[in-house]
Amino acid sequence: MKKIVTTLVLSTVLLLAGCQDDYLDLDPLDSQTEASYFKTPAQFKAASNDFYNKMISWKPINSSSIYDFMDFGSDLTSKTTDYGRGVLTVPNADIYWTNSYKYIRANNILLDKASKYTGDKAEIAQYVAAAKFFRAWHHFFLLKRFGGVPIVTTVVDLSSPELYAKRNSRYEVINQILQDLTEAIPDLPLEQSISAADKGHVSRMAAKSFKARVLLYEATWEKYVGNSTDGDGNTVGAGTAGAGSNTNAYLQEAIELTRDVITNGGYELWNYNSLLNNQSNAYLFNLEDAGSNPAGKDKSSNKEFILSNKYDYSLLPGGINLSHTVDASLAPNRKFMDMFLCTDGLPVNKSPLFQGYQKTSNEYKNRDYRLVSYTANYTTNTIPADGSVVLSGPAVGSGSGYNGRKFRANNYGVYRAALTESQDYPQIRLAEVYLIYAEALYELNGTITDGQLNESINVIRSRAGVAALSNGFAAANGLNMLEEIRRERAVELFGENTRYDDLKRWGIAETELKKDIAGSVIEGTDYQGNANLYKASNYPYGEIKVATGKGNLNALLLDPAANRNFQRKNYLFPIPSGQIQLNNKLTQNPGY
Repeated sequence: MKKIVTTLVLSTVLLLAGCQDDYLDLDPLDSQTEASYFKTPAQFKAASNDFYNKMISWKPINSSSIYDFMDFGSDLTSKTTDYGRGVLTVPNADIYWTNSYKYIRANNILLDKASKYTGDKAEIAQYVAAAKFFRAWHHFFLLKRFGGVPIVTTVVDLSSPELYAKRNSRYEVINQILQDLTEAIPDLPLEQSISAADKGHVSRMAAKSFKARVLLYEATWEKYVGNSTDGDGNTVGAGTAGAGSNTNAYLQEAIELTRDVITNGGYELWNYNSLLNNQSNAYLFNLEDAGSNPAGKDKSSNKEFILSNKYDYSLLPGGINLSHTVDASLAPNRKFMDMFLCTDGLPVNKSPLFQGYQKTSNEYKNRDYRLVSYTANYTTNTIPADGSVVLSGPAVGSGSGYNGRKFRANNYGVYRAALTESQDYPQIRLAEVYLIYAEALYELNGTITDGQLNESINVIRSRAGVAALSNGFAAANGLNMLEEIRRERAVELFGENTRYDDLKRWGIAETELKKDIAGSVIEGTDYQGNANLYKASNYPYGEIKVATGKGNLNALLLDPAANRNFQRKNYLFPIPSGQIQLNNKLTQNPGY
């Protein structure tokens, strides 16, 4: 943890003024020493503003990359990654370890200075709460990546015992995260109370939503994964100190928090389907000014994002080649294409509305609106025309016959060029809160009422043009309710840094990530035997028989199961060896 001990310099950030008041300026404008700072509420505020820059989002910061956190190479995408294949070796350093502790240090500096502040503590209470929120945020990030890690709640120096301590268990880390959030929530403002100049600051409902995310994550991890990744805490892993039977209590609190956000938060799904050819789920994620969508809506219309990183084309562009990257890296595979329901609410293998695969356009018809929103033709924003897709091999685009559209700028190359896309990045949005609420209810009770479905899952399905889910409908059609709730989560949150976490906390990652990755169906389609549409020799793995909406059919094999070896040990990343050399009490995670 050597990188934690840095010169005690605080980067300060100020809000833009005047016409620039709708988002935070997250580029440091100056650096000041602690001795000259933290004298006024305005200085506490400016210091806390810098915390927002440390959430991983579009703009790279300290060598981080959003592309490490968009679920590229999961079980739902065509392109593969080493992590999705289970290829992890012990690195000497991990920027996500060192960065997180650096950010936690800044949180702790503010909290330390606040404890010594001689002015009216009420004037800085919001910024103290923000520091606790972000300290929880970064500890949770570390927990998801590494499991139990050293908890740091003080401003450490070279003599601090935290630098040479053992890892805290995941259970101790969770307790610290929940404590910080519990203390932060009362002193954070409601969204409606945040001024236009301060939009982008964390709200009380954002903290409640994040706490619910943490609670669901840990409850299901403890239920399905248990202590299988903990180790003994002495020779390997972080151990099980503080473990208890918390699952039901965590789920119950997650339900209460999300119900509060849903009922009292003042948020709503961004739904302009009538103006956007039923593609709200496309344009929400590239929403900028009126030119970003055919309806002429700008960011002021978005009441769905509960916490987001703010960007602006002129003042703070995203600065990454986003549209080009998601084209291939978020292209769906066969599994995900078939996961989208038909409009009658039935899966493709059960619905009479499913049109099959013979023509390029067939599988898009009568389907969940999100299918077109995520994969439409870039030029026309419509279903790909029959005969328009050429399977040229994995070296061309995704190679699967599909492309990724989510997060891609409208009219890319004209309205927005590479490196200039400047939509806000959603850290927490209302759709996720609905999904947490529904899943927590089912995990706690083993059931969910139709009324609860109507106030959560079915709100999302309505925007997607999918018939409502009910217990009677599920029973009549042989559907598993938990699987349907999980399906909605997979489809709605695609590409939003949830899929790997979900597979792991459900205890199924080593099963789902070991399977063949397939692309377009070939058998019985216009591709079959047509050299103009299908360059078979360009596909090194050929074809494989897979279950589809029309029975077992040959499809492109993009990555065979033999290449994939994701294991239980891969649920956690290895502790970087350089950190273990600096502190030999840090034990490595099991299996590395």
